[in-house]
Amino acid sequence: MSATGTIGTAISETRSSLATVFRNRSLRRLNLALAGSMIGDWAYATAVAVWAYGVGGATAVGVFGTVKLGVAAVGAPFTSALADRIPRRTLMVGCDLLRAVVVTAAAALVEWDGPELAVFALAVLAGLAGTAFRPAQLALTPSLVEQPDELTAANGVASTIESLAFFVGPALGGILLGVADVASVFLLNALTFLWSAALVAGVHPRASSALPPPPAAEEDVAADADDGGFVRTALAGFGVIWRHPDLRLVTLIYCAQTVVAGASLVFGVAIALDLTDLGPAGLGYLDSTLGVGALFGGLLTVALASRHRLASDFGWGVFFWAVPLLLVAVWPVAAAAFVAMAVIGAANPVVDVNASTILQRLTPDAVLGRVFGALESALIATMALGSLVMPLLIAWVGLRWGLVVLSVPIAVIALVALPRLRRLDASVSEPEGVALLYGVPLFQPLRRPMVEQLATKLEQRRVVAGDVVVREGDVGDLFYVIESGALDATHDGRLLSHMETGDHFGEIALLRDVPRTATVVATEDSVLQTIQREDFLAALTGDEELRGRTESVAARRLANT
Repeated sequence: MSATGTIGTAISETRSSLATVFRNRSLRRLNLALAGSMIGDWAYATAVAVWAYGVGGATAVGVFGTVKLGVAAVGAPFTSALADRIPRRTLMVGCDLLRAVVVTAAAALVEWDGPELAVFALAVLAGLAGTAFRPAQLALTPSLVEQPDELTAANGVASTIESLAFFVGPALGGILLGVADVASVFLLNALTFLWSAALVAGVHPRASSALPPPPAAEEDVAADADDGGFVRTALAGFGVIWRHPDLRLVTLIYCAQTVVAGASLVFGVAIALDLTDLGPAGLGYLDSTLGVGALFGGLLTVALASRHRLASDFGWGVFFWAVPLLLVAVWPVAAAAFVAMAVIGAANPVVDVNASTILQRLTPDAVLGRVFGALESALIATMALGSLVMPLLIAWVGLRWGLVVLSVPIAVIALVALPRLRRLDASVSEPEGVALLYGVPLFQPLRRPMVEQLATKLEQRRVVAGDVVVREGDVGDLFYVIESGALDATHDGRLLSHMETGDHFGEIALLRDVPRTATVVATEDSVLQTIQREDFLAALTGDEELRGRTESVAARRLANT
């Protein structure tokens, strides 16, 4: 396929995936809530930095940033543990309302010249409260998707929103600071939290069910994580990640990438002010280039989802977070800096979206919030490490060699990990048969993770015209879904139904524990997918709506025999 055709296909797939996400009412509300609060957050961050600089110069800004990151890194495992203890929607609404109150109080203190230390403390508290929101949102998302591929698309939309907020929020904050004051920006952020709370309150998760056990994890992971007091339970996310080889691999590679992300807070300024002639305004241009690249990367990520290479694309994303810095080191001009920032920006959503999707598919639902909290804590810590290391590298070997020393190890880590990530692709890709099961009305109430779990249990059976698939009076141990072909169901020689692709049969014997009530014969060559009795009944046990629908279908069919 030509480059033009590939781009056209990618754009078409991206448009289709985004449209699918926004047709889902709950996902639409969740993403609009995220957009409002994140844009307000970035505007607020700009205003806080301006206010802090006015109070104590660059030192005050640096100390505030360090304290905020440190508190968030320590607190994230504990706040995110709440996502596995109380309803995630409730937690998100509570976080929004708490932050609205805190930021409003900070606005009042700034407006009326209150204690500066109190304003700093409230800003740190608002940041800490925010550490529960994102893990809860990521853990809630799988329960909202309705169709295959929506999970990756939903994460892609969220990442695109983050990228959009990255440059819209600061710009909005700057405009408001120009026409109003710091307190006004604080109040805007409080309003965005209220906007988010109102939207999230209207989100309705699908019927509850557990995520499928990850391929390399044991069934009792969640039980082990809950075995202990709150501190042990809160820190359980780290244990789950460490005991699971694939989760551990993805987390370590992700942390390597965020070392570069943390260092970018320093080398971005150094490139603009020292290495090139861009000057102070150029720093803003570089940040905008990063944001534009991230917007493109968000769309690219959704388009790449059809490749079903989540893990290997994640690895390449980390690689392209590091390698562009070598261009700046070799060619220290403004053009190279802009190209590097655009590529890094495009790579960022590929890393974020794919990592989130991988964790969602590998982690049991009961500990998903804590795993995301542990991940967030680790990422914040490694960002702080990067921002600490980069000035030391500049002082030691200079900016250009410092970029080399920083980027080469990260690129090597990504390349070395690629073979394992390629093997992981099969584990985190959508199982074959998900679309077929979603086409069966019986399974439509199920959350996507349970449908994926059932899809992994499917076993194919091929029959030719005239074959008897089930015989009246026999013991039943399989549920059937017709993938292709046609079959007739009869009782005492009387035709009960003609079934074609997407239809199902066999549930009565499994549900009522009775012999087969009808004979089913293939009228043409057909392909069937079967589910064992224990797997079918396990799905019923985990979902009351599915049980009700199945009982209703069984009752109607029994009435026709």
